Amino acid sequence: MNSKRWQHIMEWPLVVAALTFLGAYSWQVIGAPTGTYAQLAMALVIITWLVFVIDYVVNLWLAEDRWAWFRHHLFDLAVIALPLLRPLRVLRAITVLHILNRTVGTAVRGKILIYTASASALLVYAAALAVLDAERGTESAINSFPDAIWWAFVTVTTVGYGDMAPMSGLGRMLAVCLMLGGIALLGVVTGTLASWIVEKVSTDAEENQSATVAHIHALEESIAALTLQVETIGGQAQTGSESLRHTGDRFEDSTYSDPA
Repeated sequence: MNSKRWQHIMEWPLVVAALTFLGAYSWQVIGAPTGTYAQLAMALVIITWLVFVIDYVVNLWLAEDRWAWFRHHLFDLAVIALPLLRPLRVLRAITVLHILNRTVGTAVRGKILIYTASASALLVYAAALAVLDAERGTESAINSFPDAIWWAFVTVTTVGYGDMAPMSGLGRMLAVCLMLGGIALLGVVTGTLASWIVEKVSTDAEENQSATVAHIHALEESIAALTLQVETIGGQAQTGSESLRHTGDRFEDSTYSDPA
């Protein structure tokens, strides 16, 4: 089995694992389960983490140039390493967008916008969970999930009202990552919109140019037809003139030859 075959097999299992992790971590942070339920949520988190570990190890083993694969897949390594820092491990769920990006391939502009919107929504939700988990037990104003969602929206758009701010070091690290992610997503949207405008203007210009060329061809054909008609009429007029002249010559000849 080669690396591409393994990636094709693991695409949707990784999607399921990422979504399962996101659900289990949401349950841990928002629901705050205790006893058996807390153990179940933790077991789901560990199982999904093991799925990503197995995928990473197998891909590294099957790679033709393992060092080159390692250098080009640092994100996959971060997916495994980040869970060691509990508040940041939720970012592993963003892998689902990485898998969808593989599935989409060379996406059209509409799919790119859908992908960007999905990434933005997941980024805001994941950051809200992580910052709430990090800020619990501190003097931060972020002490409920609605507050965390509000903070995530304000931060990802780089508005920064300042009414809520993380107090812990991990919370501030999340804020920096979220701001950088928001800037990157805004750049994607702006670039896509600019590309659409340029393509629209280019298409309109090509259509206008095609219409102009078609009109010129139509005018050339009309001029050619009119020229042919004029030449035809001129030829007929010349033929008629010659016929009248010959008739006149015959009439004169007959007049001169009259014996009277």
